[in-house]
Amino acid sequence: MSTNFFNQIQQLDFTGVLQLNISKGAENNLIVSVLLNNEQCGDNAKNLIPPLTFNATPQEFDEGFFEQIKAPIKTVSGVMVDMEKFLKQMEEVKKQSAMEKDKAEKAKKEKDAKDKKFKDSMAKVDELEKEGKYREAWMKVPDIAEFPEKADEIRKRKTSLSDKFATPSLFGAIEETISTPEPPQVAEVTADYSTNKQDEEETEY
Repeated sequence: MSTNFFNQIQQLDFTGVLQLNISKGAENNLIVSVLLNNEQCGDNAKNLIPPLTFNATPQEFDEGFFEQIKAPIKTVSGVMVDMEKFLKQMEEVKKQSAMEKDKAEKAKKEKDAKDKKFKDSMAKVDELEKEGKYREAWMKVPDIAEFPEKADEIRKRKTSLSDKFATPSLFGAIEETISTPEPPQVAEVTADYSTNKQDEEETEY
């Protein structure tokens, strides 16, 4: 006896394992349950999908069984495939999110470390400036190439310090070293001599 049962199974559109459970019912009826299982789907919600159950005579099954299960099986298969795709997409989203989070945290740590280095360097500059070591302080000011975002602050700091230890001009130095000669001291002439001589002449007469 030939049958096209398996040919019709082959023509069904599904992904996974199609399970058929057949048992005898009352009055020569057959009870057939059809359950599609897709092991590739990792969503446990698939277990909530109920099997398709039919209670009919053998003749009714022969005449319309595959027409009855064709659409539902396709739908259930598509649902489970979509569920798996959804799970994979969610896993990818989580992965990308974790990567972005790690990237952001790494960038923040690097920025914090860089900011700390800059603040420590400027604190050292302040300390040297208070001690009057302006040239040493100038040399300790961070490099603009290392901290381009602080370029204006660095330039102002260096200019302020360089003004404090800059060498005076040549002419200024010469003017400071040349002293103005003092006028010669002239001995004061007193009138004592003339007064004494006059007294002597008066005593002679």
